[in-house]
Amino acid sequence: MASPRTSYSSIVEILRDRALSQPQQIGYTFLADGETESGHLTYETLDRQARAIAAYMQALGATGSQALVVYPYHAGLEFIAAFFGCLYAGVVAVTDNPPRHGKALDKLQERVISSQVTVGLTTKELLENIQEKLAQNPDLAPKLAQIDWIATDEISAASASDWHEPKLTRDTLAFLQYTSGSTGKPKGVMVTHGNLVHNSEIIYQSFEHRNDSRGVIWLPPSHDMGLIGGVVQPLYGGFPVVLMSPVALAQKPLYWLQAITRYKATTSGGPNFAYDLVTHLVTPEQKETLDLSSWEVAFSGAEPVRAETLEQFATTFEPCGFRREAFYPCYGMAETTLFISGGEKKARPKIQYVDGNALEQHRVIPVEPSRENARAIVGCGRPWLGDKIIIVDPDALTQCRDRCVGEIWVSGAGVSKGYWNLPEETKRNFQAYLATGEGPFLRTGDLGYLDNDELFITGRIKDLMILWGRNRYPQPIEATVQKSHPALRPNCGAAFSVELAGEERLIIAHEVERSYLRRLVVEEVVAAIRQAIAQEHSVDVYAIQLLKTGTLPKTTSGKIQRRTCRAKFLEGSLDVVGEWRNPHPEENRISYLG
Repeated sequence: MASPRTSYSSIVEILRDRALSQPQQIGYTFLADGETESGHLTYETLDRQARAIAAYMQALGATGSQALVVYPYHAGLEFIAAFFGCLYAGVVAVTDNPPRHGKALDKLQERVISSQVTVGLTTKELLENIQEKLAQNPDLAPKLAQIDWIATDEISAASASDWHEPKLTRDTLAFLQYTSGSTGKPKGVMVTHGNLVHNSEIIYQSFEHRNDSRGVIWLPPSHDMGLIGGVVQPLYGGFPVVLMSPVALAQKPLYWLQAITRYKATTSGGPNFAYDLVTHLVTPEQKETLDLSSWEVAFSGAEPVRAETLEQFATTFEPCGFRREAFYPCYGMAETTLFISGGEKKARPKIQYVDGNALEQHRVIPVEPSRENARAIVGCGRPWLGDKIIIVDPDALTQCRDRCVGEIWVSGAGVSKGYWNLPEETKRNFQAYLATGEGPFLRTGDLGYLDNDELFITGRIKDLMILWGRNRYPQPIEATVQKSHPALRPNCGAAFSVELAGEERLIIAHEVERSYLRRLVVEEVVAAIRQAIAQEHSVDVYAIQLLKTGTLPKTTSGKIQRRTCRAKFLEGSLDVVGEWRNPHPEENRISYLG
């Protein structure tokens, strides 16, 4: 049964209600360095700051437009106030990561152009930094200089009294959640207030949250899991959350578990890699300082949930009070606001072992775990609150029976309205119909199967890679690589991933210009590729293979055959003239994460 919260028509109503009924309750605590409390927000304070920011934007005539919301990771509370300030003003929030170098301003400009923002919200510190870079190079990102920038930390709280409450309904657009497209161009998912209320209620019920729940979240607030799971959900449930910068996790992963211990968190989590990271780096002495007995929901999503990771983490931290049944594998995506499926809170994760060879042919054949080529697949639960998941043959557009692999299609009130200003892609992805005429459904592009309503995810139709918990398309990475060194042939490289040690790893295969073959300095080219990928995409590379001119697998029309490249890499049959492999991928992850 849905809670009374579902009667709200907007997230603004919920915050306004909290500010009136629980004004002094601390909703958010921020640990800027991962350890020290740098600030708090009560519901009353957040409401006042949001009204002040909204009033400022309303005075600019921004209501009904879009605003860029970009803040340094250490300014987490300012980000929250600005995000709600947009909602309070009837302005569509467009969130993005803070630019860390000059080239990142180009990407920020792409976001500005794509979303048609007219206003930018940030801190005085970051605004001065952006303006300084633009002044040094006016041609760098001229569109950034054309929008109205607001340093929200300089807005007086007294202006809150000038706020005029906008008319918001469930169909009112709340924010654009950007996700990469198959061409590498950004796509803004249009999330409404109704989407947020529905998805928040699903998370509240499936996680069995209560007023005395407590959260610890380190995920970036500019992305769906950090924003909806870490900022909106605690407000919706009326319980406090401790937030920390993702940079803190990069610097010292143990900060995450120390915060759970210190604040007796009941809910926390992240992508699979985060569990791997702390498992591999924790020392016996550090384990003695941890108490994870309060942890009730250890959610894992955003990338494939690995059975091996669950086992290793549970074994490592059981002496610290962690319980295996706390693991909560789930599945979701920006196009559905966040959550698509999840299990029962108190049940242990469901793991099925199937024949790996058969699975590649989309057949599910259960086998014993000890069987050669057995593949463990972790169940990701079921849909909630009337949402629906079906498995579809993507060619015949017919529904598959249980234990038959097909594309995952979704329908429900959490499915967003589509992509901003992309009607054709919206129709193709959000308005899919079965051959019987049933629909519309969202096509996820992911492959999986159902077994007694439990969803098991097996792969992806697209060339999409999931690295460090984030979707990565190969095209932008390939473009970065080919520009990193003159020895690399343009449009003759492939980026793909392979599963190694239970995790996806990035592989680069790229042809060398013929003129460089006799004078190739492999170390120099490899270093250039690694540095470029680290700066542009914040991921590390597991292996780089430099190929003989004209040998990269392509179609007759010149399209790169990434799956063939992957197969040849695994076979060792690519025509390699130089090669490098990362001997310590976990250490490099710490350097680039954040």
